[in-house]
Amino acid sequence: MNKKIALQIIILALISTAALFIIEQGLQVSYLIKTVAKIGMFLVLPLFFIKFVIKQPVLEFLNLRTIDTKNLRLGLLLGLVSMGIVIGAFFVLQDFINTGAIIDDLQTRMKVTAEIFVFIAIYITFGNSLLEEFYFRGFIFLNIYKTGNKAVAYLFSSVLFAIYHVAIFATWFNIWLMLLALLGLFIVGLVFNWLNTKSMNFLNSWILHIFADIGVMVLGFYLFGFFG
Repeated sequence: MNKKIALQIIILALISTAALFIIEQGLQVSYLIKTVAKIGMFLVLPLFFIKFVIKQPVLEFLNLRTIDTKNLRLGLLLGLVSMGIVIGAFFVLQDFINTGAIIDDLQTRMKVTAEIFVFIAIYITFGNSLLEEFYFRGFIFLNIYKTGNKAVAYLFSSVLFAIYHVAIFATWFNIWLMLLALLGLFIVGLVFNWLNTKSMNFLNSWILHIFADIGVMVLGFYLFGFFG
């Protein structure tokens, strides 16, 4: 892949992420509408780009024609560790987290209720994680990485991954926890990227992402009072 394609991917990524940020924070729409917009920006648009701009088969572009399951063990191991860290970090820092504001934001801005949370949790764990890993790692990182611009690939995809998530929890934390979350997400992005260089596809980070999201969803059930 040449550097012109890499630059086009960077421009497309900036536009898509900015659009989703505006939809997330600037427009009062339901979680369903936001999900549809995310599927369009993170899946449909990149697939269109792969097919009509790069003109390459999708599975070949994503290096998914053959999968070595041995290369996925590290993702599984780190995923289990990350799930424990997510849950543990919450209970260590819960005195500094306004859980009431989180629930209020979920219910008012995102229109998420306890009744539908279980379905959203399933989507986030498997569907949303797939969208993000396909987009940030499979589409952005690995294909900039292949051009030889490794530092750019690591930094750009990780920074974009962190900033994108600000749109989700911008009202949840104070400024210091927000900065800590951004730093944590940036580091997570770097780890996800490094992990995928072992297989040169996004499956390892997707597995890790699934387990990390399971930890987050467990906390979501806890906040909604499912555990009594």
